[in-house]
Amino acid sequence: MDVETGWLASGIAVAVFLVAVASAVHAVLQRRETGAVIAWVGLIVLLPLAGSVLYWLFGINRIRRRARALREGHTPSRLPSPSLAVDPGLGGRWQGLLGSGDALSPFTVSAGNRVTPLFDGDAAYESMLAAIDGAERGIALATYIFDTDRIGRVFAERLQAAAERGVEVRVLIDGIGARYSRRSMPALLRRLGGPTAAFLPVHLPRSFAAFNLRNHRKLLVVDGATGFTGGMNIRRGHCRTDPGRYPVQDLHFRVDGPVVEQLQSIFAEDWAFATGEQLYGPSWSVAGNPAGSTACRGLPDGPDEDFEVLQFTLLAALAEARERVTLVTPYFLPDVGLLAALKTAALRGGQVDLLLPERSNLRLVDWASNPLHAELVERGCRIWLTPPPFNHSKLMLVDGSWVLFGSANWDPRSLRLNFEFNVECYDTELGRDLTEWATQLRQSSRRLSLEEIRHRSIVLRLRDGAARLLTPYL
Repeated sequence: MDVETGWLASGIAVAVFLVAVASAVHAVLQRRETGAVIAWVGLIVLLPLAGSVLYWLFGINRIRRRARALREGHTPSRLPSPSLAVDPGLGGRWQGLLGSGDALSPFTVSAGNRVTPLFDGDAAYESMLAAIDGAERGIALATYIFDTDRIGRVFAERLQAAAERGVEVRVLIDGIGARYSRRSMPALLRRLGGPTAAFLPVHLPRSFAAFNLRNHRKLLVVDGATGFTGGMNIRRGHCRTDPGRYPVQDLHFRVDGPVVEQLQSIFAEDWAFATGEQLYGPSWSVAGNPAGSTACRGLPDGPDEDFEVLQFTLLAALAEARERVTLVTPYFLPDVGLLAALKTAALRGGQVDLLLPERSNLRLVDWASNPLHAELVERGCRIWLTPPPFNHSKLMLVDGSWVLFGSANWDPRSLRLNFEFNVECYDTELGRDLTEWATQLRQSSRRLSLEEIRHRSIVLRLRDGAARLLTPYL
């Protein structure tokens, strides 16, 4: 019996060793980021069995391959070049960035749009609900979180009312985001009679890997003419009039004009992937009428794309910066390339302002971000810590006339794993309005000095350094 037990134990040990070797070799050959390779191989060496299991679940390129295979046939087609062009002055200034966008995005720049910033939940939800109430043909809504709290129930009731008066309604909620609420919003919406789907619903254990394939996009399109996008989920906390226990400051946008077709195209792709239904017919036709003077382009990004669209767009925008860069993001964990681009923009003499929350809702991400502060400040970047409530806004401004907003954060999950949607805009007036908002936010914030960073205690620096090592897994 002892001999058999010994043979069994030896066999298990050899099997674990071979699996660990195969996992480490796969990481070395397949992973592109050096830091991620070191992190995964180190974990496999320290914990051969657990590290291998975690690597095959979360670390391999299954995310990219699986997403591309699942979405085959549902990729957005490149829209024809618009008849209207970017203002010649802006077009000449941003020729390089326009060219990189043409190479990266499935969409071309469309002129004739109107972009309206909505600076908190009160303004955003009021505008979104008014659009839903006025809908005549079709409503397409996609969100990461759709809570069953007071705000969520109001949206559900208005969507139900629209469906009852004959409007075609489609609601897509992320499979993980739907679990943020104690009660199921998809189930509630289905009981109310509206077509609702979950994007990659999680059914453990067979869909365990789906944790990394999240749809983080926030899209609302009404009658193919009015769109909303940005970083705001549908839940209590975003409204100043009713902040609840966990108040959040956020930024959302209403868009009118030809670019709405791009929002609807992405929603239709996601809906077809989740349900198999293709959205055709009068309910989903797009108006495309000019509504303003802003040139816009949608930038969809996700693990099914051939390129990191957002990553390269950020690098291109920083390379084009001459005078000023303003970045507002709730989570800040950029890779080495983006860090170098930020520092280079400051070294060229530009003013680079990073507005980060004094304290976010994810303490581990805050700790992992702290070790990056010194090298940025040393090279001339200015870091401002925004006061409570937690600022969940996502915005980038370059030289007062290039604007980027949407659902993506500056962290590995948004830049490589999530399905995201952002919009780039070329408009000096819009840039001026948002620069004024960012300036007011900066004036209420605290500037982080190099002296303060250097005087952090050894205990805090060790904690932050340890958290930084976890960046490839966050």
